[in-house]
Amino acid sequence: MNDDTALDSSLFSTPQTAGHTLPVRVAVDPVSLVVTECITVTSAMRKHARWAHSSVSAILGGGSNSNNKQSPISNRRDGKSRDAVGGVHFGGKEGDGEALASRWGLRGKKGKSMQDNPLMSAFARLRNDLKGCKDIRSFDTTALLHPFLQVIRSSSTSAPITSLALIAITKFLAYNIISRESPKLALGMQLLSSAITHCRFEATNSAADEIVLLRILKLMEGMISGPGGDILSDESVCEMMETGLSMCCQVRLSEVLRRSAEISMVTMCQTIFQRLKTLEVEAGEVPGALEATTKDDMDAVKMDPSVNGESAMASPAKERREQPISNGQSQELDTPKDDIEGRSSTSATLNGSTVELPHLPDVEEDTEIKPYSLPSIRELFRVLVDLLDPHDGQHTDTMRVMALRIVDVALEVAGPSIANHPSLASLAKDTLCRHLFQLVRNENMAILNESLRVAGTLLSTCRSVLKLQQELFLSYLVACLHPRVEIPQEPGIDPSLYEGVPQAPRLGKPSTPQPTSSGRSTPVPVKDRQKLGLEGGNRKPDAREAMVENVGHLVRIPSFMVELFTNYDCEIDRSDLCMDLVGLLSRSAFPDSATWSTTNVPPLCLDALLGFIQFIADRLDDEPVFEGYPDRAKLREQRSMKKVTIRGATKFNENPKGGIAFLASQGIIDDPNNPHSVVKFLKGTARIDKKVLGDYLSKKSNDQLLNAFLDLFDFTGLRVDEALRQLLNSFRLPGESQLIERIVTVFSQKYCASDTPEGIKNNDAVYVLTYAIIMLNTDQHNPNVKSSNRMSYNDFARNLRGVNDGQDFPPDYLQEIYDSIRTREIILPEEHDNKHAYDHAWKELLLKTQDATDLTICKTNIFDADMFSATWKPVVATLTYVFLSASDDAVFSRVVTGFDQCAQIAAKYGLSDALDHTIYCLSTITTLSSDTPPSTNLNTEVQADDGDTKRSVMVSETAVRFGRDFKAQLATVVLFKVVTGHEATVRDGWVHLVRIMLNLFLNSLIPASFTSTEERIALAPIPLQSPAQVIERTERSNESGLFSAFTSYVSSFANDEPPEPSDQEIEYTLNTVDCVKACDFKTIFDNIKEMPLMSLKSVIASLLAQIPEASSPRVIVVKPEIHTPSPLRPNGTRPQSKKPIYDPCLVYILELATVLALRDSETVEHLGQQVANTLQMVIRDAVHVHPVVLSRAVYYLLLLLKASNDHDYIRAPVILHTISSFDEDLLKQSALPVLRGMFDCIQGPSGLRKEMATSPDFWVILRRLHLEVEVTPVVFEILENVITGSPSAIASDNYESAISLLNDFATAGSAGAVSEQKRDEALRRGRQQKDKPKCVGKASLELQPLTDY
Repeated sequence: MNDDTALDSSLFSTPQTAGHTLPVRVAVDPVSLVVTECITVTSAMRKHARWAHSSVSAILGGGSNSNNKQSPISNRRDGKSRDAVGGVHFGGKEGDGEALASRWGLRGKKGKSMQDNPLMSAFARLRNDLKGCKDIRSFDTTALLHPFLQVIRSSSTSAPITSLALIAITKFLAYNIISRESPKLALGMQLLSSAITHCRFEATNSAADEIVLLRILKLMEGMISGPGGDILSDESVCEMMETGLSMCCQVRLSEVLRRSAEISMVTMCQTIFQRLKTLEVEAGEVPGALEATTKDDMDAVKMDPSVNGESAMASPAKERREQPISNGQSQELDTPKDDIEGRSSTSATLNGSTVELPHLPDVEEDTEIKPYSLPSIRELFRVLVDLLDPHDGQHTDTMRVMALRIVDVALEVAGPSIANHPSLASLAKDTLCRHLFQLVRNENMAILNESLRVAGTLLSTCRSVLKLQQELFLSYLVACLHPRVEIPQEPGIDPSLYEGVPQAPRLGKPSTPQPTSSGRSTPVPVKDRQKLGLEGGNRKPDAREAMVENVGHLVRIPSFMVELFTNYDCEIDRSDLCMDLVGLLSRSAFPDSATWSTTNVPPLCLDALLGFIQFIADRLDDEPVFEGYPDRAKLREQRSMKKVTIRGATKFNENPKGGIAFLASQGIIDDPNNPHSVVKFLKGTARIDKKVLGDYLSKKSNDQLLNAFLDLFDFTGLRVDEALRQLLNSFRLPGESQLIERIVTVFSQKYCASDTPEGIKNNDAVYVLTYAIIMLNTDQHNPNVKSSNRMSYNDFARNLRGVNDGQDFPPDYLQEIYDSIRTREIILPEEHDNKHAYDHAWKELLLKTQDATDLTICKTNIFDADMFSATWKPVVATLTYVFLSASDDAVFSRVVTGFDQCAQIAAKYGLSDALDHTIYCLSTITTLSSDTPPSTNLNTEVQADDGDTKRSVMVSETAVRFGRDFKAQLATVVLFKVVTGHEATVRDGWVHLVRIMLNLFLNSLIPASFTSTEERIALAPIPLQSPAQVIERTERSNESGLFSAFTSYVSSFANDEPPEPSDQEIEYTLNTVDCVKACDFKTIFDNIKEMPLMSLKSVIASLLAQIPEASSPRVIVVKPEIHTPSPLRPNGTRPQSKKPIYDPCLVYILELATVLALRDSETVEHLGQQVANTLQMVIRDAVHVHPVVLSRAVYYLLLLLKASNDHDYIRAPVILHTISSFDEDLLKQSALPVLRGMFDCIQGPSGLRKEMATSPDFWVILRRLHLEVEVTPVVFEILENVITGSPSAIASDNYESAISLLNDFATAGSAGAVSEQKRDEALRRGRQQKDKPKCVGKASLELQPLTDY
């Protein structure tokens, strides 16, 4: 077998060592398998030129020297093998070996046996030791692995031979030959990890060499992910991770190998970080237990992966020396020179000479090997995070993408555990976030996508300890993504429908405040974004889409938005992140946002917005959890105070005195005359402009404020420069020297008063030293000053000679100050824009995190009401706009669901304004809520006879227009689906609902009667205006066509009638009828009846608001009154009526309002007066009111009179007097409803009965109507009830009136007797005469007969 054959064999014979699969059951004897692997490796070695002449022992497996069974590990000293390892003697002297070789016909090389080769003899020894082995699992692991590890580490072996050794070990692990029960397993695994991470072999060709590296990767993966992975030491894990990262980072390796290394790293990191959870369980529930047990080992391991043969973590390139290897060049997993701790890191070098590695220290057998724990996990996390450094020139973007992917896996597996351990959390909070926030600015899409993914995973899992970092990141996304242009005006869309969508973030970057401006102050997050270069800017469309996807990923976390609301929007010094994100998603969901991003952005934003609503709706029925969460009342108070604080800070930035006065008036500043109260607010509020604050404090008139401000600082134990840094971090020095001098003077006094350090004599010394520090800071960091001209320490010390009360300052003290200023600039607030400013700003952010509380994770629904109340406007506006502009059924379906969920949320939490606005938006889309009544000129009733049943439909202009508008129909169904079940929450929205109901009623699309009227109102349904024509439709013949339609049109024109409706118009009308049926008005009216009083007040107010004032009579376009025509169309012109126009809508309003007011005693008490006043207003204007309207209004008023007898807001004499003042014709036309109402009142309470009977107007009305034939029985029944009822209503005041009315009836009765006698006589003569009753007015013809008395 040659090398190539061995290579081919190694390609296809690797057993799979899956990370979490069961060991493979081997069918052959394990001992025989091990011997076979030994023979396979030695056979390949003998085929190699280096081992062409082998000894007898290499083939026979050596002698059976039972006394030579010492472990090979114990026989190694100083990196050299002893004779027991180097060869196996057959007995006798060394010369006997040569004789034995000659006897077998074997020739030695230069007269010497090949048995001296340690690689060959080690296999022979292992075969010899295995002869007496019965159970391979009881065999020493180190002895079993030793010969194979020697091959792996030998630089004289070729790639195929090394590959065979790796295959053998992989089999041993996969077949459970080496198992957890094997002796010295931990030591063996450590030796194995050391060998494969320091593998060396002769280079042959790139393919063969990379196969070896690939096998090493798979073996490492099997070791860590396999059953025995948890016994590896920290050092072993670090070495293997170092090796894997080195392969990932070296561009000289092939793309396939680097990608394979990345895949293996991902798998290994999953296992390693998964172990973190196991370690937490083992450490117990005591916080910090794991950290405490591993703190001494935390610095024991270090990783330093190499890049292209050089240390990835080192800045200078490490020198390499070449060493020639016989018979070819050596390929190895090369490592840099040993570091300070004597360790090496791994890398790979292809096709080049390499250096021999120094031998690692031997591992003693009795050394305890601790399983890997937090130290190696932290070191791995540190190295991965350091690879992300955007300023490290040795790291390529490809390396950063690889590191980002691995970090993402680590966070996915153990993010919460990372947050729980300070040593890991500190890396996440500082280094990881700092690098990520710079990488998201990268224009490389691969970098951007992966960094956004990692940021999303980081916030998903560790956000509880990243409160300020999360605010900075999200603020940057909002600043980048929020469109700054107005929403385009769409034809046919009312701009008021999307008024709630913000045009800019609430905390956007303000312009420079002018004296007359009223912009917002610069809040903390905006300043941080500016200093950190995260203020946004122009990003490419693909980058915007990636950012939107990242936002969507976060919003899809169920509790994410409510956490933003409680932790940021409800805190005074934090951004309104929840409202800003909702505003961003709402604005970006508009179609025009695709013009500066991609076409995917609007639907992505809409999906995220709907997901936000979905989560709130899903939590509606959850049991509220209050324990462990902030008090809601306190959060509401903080939000209210936040709004005032923002306004006050804005005013202060424009006019400090005016701002302080405003804040004092609002109670934010307790006493504006108390300097300590004022400066406490100014220092504690980050929204104050630092430049304005510095100028204000340094004014001569504000000396007390300046002294009080510096009293807030504690300079104890600080050097002068450190104290000055702390002071200048709170405000910016003014530009005038006099103002600076004033601040420095007070600072010097306060500093010495706190704690004068040794060596400083007095205030004057501090004063001069402070000025010198300010000058030094300017000199050292002014970009306009050349480096050669900058002040040296000697110059700095020379300038301060003798100023310390005639003496010099201590040199060490000045040196410390000089070094501090030179290496770290004192950066004034809102100053500079470079890397040093970034580092300074980031350190400031980290300092703030020390005082900031952890983010509260909100797995509860107690804050949903406040959050939805603050965010519903842009949501509803976006849904409305998308509904109007969309054409896809899937979009309609999602938007309809969104509307329904918004209604459910608003109803659940009593947010009437949200539900009202939803109703307004939908009602606008329906086109039915116009406050101008629709025209009924062309209303045509079409009747169809199906044999057994006769159906009719009213074809109107409204029905036809609505029936052809699918979007309006869908909006109507959605509207009433939203309203149904939530009627009690609606307030102002009833105005739009009432308009829709009136327009539908006017066009015969909803019935005139209500379920409640059958109980309380004994009148026929409200009559509608007669249709312009009635048409009977039968089955049309096939001959009907264009000529028939033309003939119908000409005939209609000749008769001055509207043309007959077409089949299409009838179809549209039927669509409308079906849509109205789907709205289920009956259920809505039933629900209205059961609403609480406060909700009914809104309905009554909305109903009565539709009645025009008396000074501006309602204008309604209707067909002039005519009798219902026959199916045959009459010829000629109809006479025009000069009577008041009948308005069915007015009757509808009055009747519904009356029914609701009469529901129970509570509604009569609180709603009856408003309805009664309206009814009285109608009947007082009787001259201008149609008789049908008037008669029903009187009846409704009398019903209220009867029900409100216990209240005095309506009096019977007043009503009766108004009725009696009607003219004769009007009273006759209104007779039946009026008398019916009076009869009901007479049958009511005795007090009302007596009050009516004693009113003169009562008897006047009866006397005026008693001769009307149709109402005479009612008048007589009323009179009879008054006289004979119990108790009798006849008294001295009305006795005469009653007798007079009875006489009138008697007289009429005698006249009737004469008429009857004449009729009888005519009958006897055969001439029958017909009675012709008097006309009682048109109202009696239009109204249905009353119920039987």
